[in-house]
Amino acid sequence: MPPVTFNLYDAKTNLSQLVDRAAAGEDIIIAKNGVPLARLVALPERTTPRQPGGWEGRMLIRDDFDAPLPAELLAAFGGS
Repeated sequence: MPPVTFNLYDAKTNLSQLVDRAAAGEDIIIAKNGVPLARLVALPERTTPRQPGGWEGRMLIRDDFDAPLPAELLAAFGGS
């Protein structure tokens, strides 16, 4: 099946429908001023389930990660 081209305005207006069509296997091209710029493609289905603990040993969460922030840091973000 040949690709179907949509201009950027129509793609923005109908994005949900275009995503559904791409998910169904249709080749969708998005163009601006008649120049093809992007292709909308479906992501492949995950073939293996996610395994808990995949980041174990590769990431450190400090014991105080949810402690209150220092006053000077809160002030820098406009807090009190």
